[in-house]
Amino acid sequence: MTTQIFLQQLTNGISLGSLYGLVAIGYTMVYGILRLINFAHGDLLMVAAYTAIYGISLFSLPWYLSFPVAMAVTGFVGILLDRCAYKPLRDAPRISLLISAIGASFLLENLALVIIGGVPKAFPRPQLFAKVIEIGGVRVQMLTIYTPIITLMLLFGLLYIVYYTKAGKAMRAASRDFETTRLMGIDLDRIIALTFLLGSTLAAAGGIMWAMKYPQVNPFMGVIPGLKAFIAAVLGGIGNIIGAVLGGFLLGVGEILLVAFMPELAQYRDAFAFVILILVLLFRPTGIMGEPIVEKT
Repeated sequence: MTTQIFLQQLTNGISLGSLYGLVAIGYTMVYGILRLINFAHGDLLMVAAYTAIYGISLFSLPWYLSFPVAMAVTGFVGILLDRCAYKPLRDAPRISLLISAIGASFLLENLALVIIGGVPKAFPRPQLFAKVIEIGGVRVQMLTIYTPIITLMLLFGLLYIVYYTKAGKAMRAASRDFETTRLMGIDLDRIIALTFLLGSTLAAAGGIMWAMKYPQVNPFMGVIPGLKAFIAAVLGGIGNIIGAVLGGFLLGVGEILLVAFMPELAQYRDAFAFVILILVLLFRPTGIMGEPIVEKT
């Protein structure tokens, strides 16, 4: 493999890993507070993509307005998920929350299937992101460059909220001791809603960039990216925001380089991610940056 091809594939891997990392943040934030794997989280990519499409086609919004509106709508859907599917089960056994999350995922997918239909829709890719440039003999689409930049900008914004605002301090307190935080007078329902809002908005950003990268949208488009993002969160250390993004980068680069070096294994690309999940759970369950967490009762 030549240096140019390697750099080309490495760039693609970093771009893909950025998307995994963005979606993984939502998994890790919700788990950090509720100890819940929100399996409906991946379907928020689909919600964001369809909202962006209809914002452009039905309401004639320019893409630079349609995309933020789609992120806001998806954030609201995330809060709605919490209010309807998870809040009534706050004090229920964890298995009840998990079953509710799986049911919410099926509901979103099949609701989209009934309302919109199963025929894939083309996603509009703005010229700003579709433009191809050449750097050192490597041809790179602008979307590939913008994706990690946007991911890091959103990550730094989130870290500022988590570490330098009162709401962020409350989120960190809740992740450490749920009951004590409640006894201190903090409105946990509002903090949890904020967590879902932030995580869902970042997932929406990932969903829009995913739809631009693979411009076909269907009701089940979020299933595989959602599972990959979950694996990235586990790899980086579920409950750790920076770890989730790091896990996303590592998973994305690993997938792309696996196919580049061993093209005969391209059909096993998804299996590669699940093998990583099994190995992490066997040998380092806390992930790269995670720390042992006492299960909340």
